[in-house]
Amino acid sequence: MATDDNGEPLIKSRAISSKYQRSVSHAYDELHSFRTYLRWMCVDQSSFWMALISWSMFLLFAVIVPAISHFLLACPSCDAKHSRPYDSVLQLSLSSVASLSFIFLSRFVKKFGLRRFLFFDRLCDESETVRSNYTGQLNRSLMILLVFVIPCLIAESAYKIWWYASGASQIPFLGNVYLSDAVACTMELLSWLYRTTVIFLVCVLFRLICHLQILRLKDFASVFHVDSDVASVLAEHLRIRRNLRIISHRFRAYILWALIIVTSSQFACLLITTKSSSDLNIYKTGELALCSVTLLSALSIILRSATKITHKAQAITGLAAKWHACATLDAFDGMAEGETPTGQIARERVYPRVGTDGESEAEDDPGDEECEINSTRLMPLYACTTISYQKRQALVKYFENNSAGITMYGFMLDRSTLHTIFGIELSLVLWLLGKTIGSFT
Repeated sequence: MATDDNGEPLIKSRAISSKYQRSVSHAYDELHSFRTYLRWMCVDQSSFWMALISWSMFLLFAVIVPAISHFLLACPSCDAKHSRPYDSVLQLSLSSVASLSFIFLSRFVKKFGLRRFLFFDRLCDESETVRSNYTGQLNRSLMILLVFVIPCLIAESAYKIWWYASGASQIPFLGNVYLSDAVACTMELLSWLYRTTVIFLVCVLFRLICHLQILRLKDFASVFHVDSDVASVLAEHLRIRRNLRIISHRFRAYILWALIIVTSSQFACLLITTKSSSDLNIYKTGELALCSVTLLSALSIILRSATKITHKAQAITGLAAKWHACATLDAFDGMAEGETPTGQIARERVYPRVGTDGESEAEDDPGDEECEINSTRLMPLYACTTISYQKRQALVKYFENNSAGITMYGFMLDRSTLHTIFGIELSLVLWLLGKTIGSFT
């Protein structure tokens, strides 16, 4: 290491390592309740013993219990209502996505810490509106998680209780039949609860992180309603793009593997249920349908959050172009043709609210989707013409050629990408149905 004349290192080792250290947090900060929830879910790995407990619970409920349930309790000799011919696909699908979610969450929380992973370490640079809304969204995230988990648990509990209660004499047991079935039923329900909670937890966290970026974009959109400097606008947009790139790099592998696993599981379900020998009824395929709904709901949360933030980020280009057009019209308003403005105009001018069809929107309800970013109204100008035409044009060109959003290995996750994914999967489904159902006719 290079040293100065006194033998002191030119670069302090503490300064080098502090960049890579986890964000420091205290026990009773805004993430206290969230850490408590992670600890009760045995996902917290803040210490060696907590990590040991976390991995033990994962192996028990995501690997051991599903394996025992499939190989010992599948009950192939049971009657038609209690046999589970599709249990292998169900257990593999749910455990695969749960394993992916657990490994992803463990890796990044251990590497970055919860505060840095959720971008709470950078909230000090945001406005008070962004900080308060993001903290409130964090508190609502647990309720959103329960909204998805509890209905699945209720449906699974009803099925398992019926399955064990009505087929107790047929299901393999050890010792006392009632005690054995009660223990087995409880362990299977805990396994289902653990796996679905881990899956939805990662999806809700991704939704929470995307919501922060949407709040930043809405706050960023306000710069076009005041007299802002182009350099400061450009610097703020570069910061937002950097955060979106960080999110994309962290979640791109998870999104890709989740898409592959969920798609494969759904094709496997379609393949085994469209066989000529398949006996389909609510008793055999009800649990498989519940598993499919769970996985598709989780994937929908991820894709919807990614496309929503991409749509908001790309709408900034239209907002900047509208700002440039309004400022240009205001600068040349009232001048003779061919005359060049000799001074800057600094006045407030409010344009009428006009919709996309040219009609007035004074009494129309813009709807929930109307916001500062994708508003269809002409904006009021507050001395924004003090910025030269060339600077505004350069800023608009920058936005046009530097689109921001969530990417997955170079592919922008926007609505056109979702249409492409849907088209590919629909083609595969029709091809598979042609190979199965079409071969019977």
